Order: sequence, then C-alpha cells, then structure tokens
Amino acid sequence: MLDRSRTREGASHADALRDTVEFAKQAEALGYHRFWVSEHHSVPGVAGSAPTVLAAAVAAATEQIRVGTGGVMLPNHRPLVVAEQFGVLESLFPGRIDMGLGRSVGFTGGVRRALGHDKDDADRFGEQVRELLGFLDGTQRAFPGVHAFPAEGLRVPPFLLATGSGADLAAELGLPLVIGAVRGEQRMLDAIGRYRENFRPSSWSPYPYVVVSVTAAAAETAEQAERLLVPEAWSAAYSRTHGVFPPLLPAEEVLALDMSERERRLFTEAMRGQIRGTAEEAARELRALAERSGADEILLTTSTYDRAEMLDSYSRLADSFLSRTATTANTTIVSQM
Repeated sequence: MLDRSRTREGASHADALRDTVEFAKQAEALGYHRFWVSEHHSVPGVAGSAPTVLAAAVAAATEQIRVGTGGVMLPNHRPLVVAEQFGVLESLFPGRIDMGLGRSVGFTGGVRRALGHDKDDADRFGEQVRELLGFLDGTQRAFPGVHAFPAEGLRVPPFLLATGSGADLAAELGLPLVIGAVRGEQRMLDAIGRYRENFRPSSWSPYPYVVVSVTAAAAETAEQAERLLVPEAWSAAYSRTHGVFPPLLPAEEVLALDMSERERRLFTEAMRGQIRGTAEEAARELRALAERSGADEILLTTSTYDRAEMLDSYSRLADSFLSRTATTANTTIVSQM
C-alpha cells in the first residue's frame, strides 16, 4: 500500500500525518505486506514531505509490515544523506525497511529553488543512484575515506520508481522496478518488456522484479466504489487548471460543483484507468492486470475524503484479492523480498 498523507477539507497537515501512522497499523492488521509513504513539497493537499522521518514513525507504530518510501526523490537530496537515513532506519527496524527511489524534482520553479535544485538535476538520477548504492555496499570511490555509517554493509532493498527512462535504468543496475500505467497501459507493458529483456543480475536482485502501481477502490456496489475515486480525481483536475493540488473534498461537494468545460474534461480523464467495483469485480480486474503485466507485486493506492470508507475499500480488496491471489497466481502482495 502507498499512502501519500492526503489532507482533507477542514483537517490539518498534522491530522493527515497522524492518520497515516494509524492507517499503517490498520494495513498491517489486514495482512498487507508493505506500507510505503511518499515525498511531496509545498503541496497543500499532501502532508508527506519527509518520507524517511514518516517511515520511522510508521515502523515504530507497527510490528511486522515492511515500511518504505514510494519514494524518496533523489534529485532533492545528497546520496550520502539518503544512505545514512536508510541506514538508521534499517538499524532501528532490521529486516523491515524498503528504499524506493524516484527522480522527480519540485513541482514549481519556486519549490526547486527552495530545494537548491533545478529541472536539470533529474538528468543526474542514474549517477546519484549509483553513488547511493555505492555508499550502501561500500564500493563508492568518488569520495575517498567517506563512509555512510551506519548504512555501509546493510541490506536495504532498493526499488526504482519508473519515470521516463527509469525502467531502462532499473534493468541496467539490476534493481526491482516500480511502475504505473499513468500514461497508458501499453506504454507500461512496453517498458516492463524492455526491463525484463535488458535486466542485468546484480547483488541487489538476481532476477527482474516488477511492482505495478495502481489506484483501486472497492465498495458494496460499483457506484459506491466509483464515488470513492471522485475526491482525488477532482484534486488532479483542479491542480491542472489552477496550479495547486488541493485538500480532498467530499464526493458530494465535488459532484455538485459547476465545473468549467476544461475542468469537466480533466476530471473525466482522471476518473479513467482506475480499478473500481465490488470487491470481486475489483479483484478480478487486479488479477487480470497482474496477468497482463506479469507483476510480482501489486502496489495499491486509494485516496478519498472519508477515511472509514477508504479503510473499508482496502479491507474488501484484502479479502477478495490478497488472500485468494496468494494461492491461485504467481503475483502476490506478500512477497519474500
């Protein structure tokens, strides 16, 4: 599961962070294998700006579920510092930490300047990943005598989030791949095919490993499940028309809005390509996606205004997909990485 610590109308950023920690405990009780948090800066609708700090709070509040990042945006940080942070996490919570890495930079020029970076820094992503991995396994030579204590020598599983040429880089470095069908499923399938074909075994992974990320919602009826997707779809449409990603609104408020023609078009587009339905309908679509992609794991994310309804959706998906898939298919959410 990926939780972005979404804020909701009438609630604070602190509320969203506390909700994430509580949600992780609920995810563990439902039987999910991983709980990941994300990194966003200066976004009114997202409280998760410091993923390694939040991951520490999540790990401290849970007992068995793996905790990780989806992901740390490496262009925003020095690889040495990222290695040290994950070294601390792995030292405190051994065998439970995942290191998901992405290449996105700040959403606006002002955010990038505040972070001390620009768009061109994303072009150094491959170099930064190599440097980070070198700090972890003790092979980096760019900075003689520099060690990422306590990280050096620890096994923190790295995952590469695919954006742009991310799938090709993951294949070259022999890393597990996390990829979504944001810009179309065929592009995702083509990227996965290239990744598997060009994969070079490494000390981090001897074989290709694919995690497919998807938004999914389940409810008692298909109509109710579709309603769960409305708040996030409106936030996405609003961000593309106003330049700000806002807190989540109740679905009823969104559906009552007098949207402009462009807002309506973007809202409709945002509702497409997401899995929704009754538990059995959603699970059937998830299994079909896993079969088409050959995914080793499915990474689920659902953002909606009502947290109780969101938890109910994840519970239904766990009951209908997670347990059944574990015994009927190669793809499972309970992996052994």
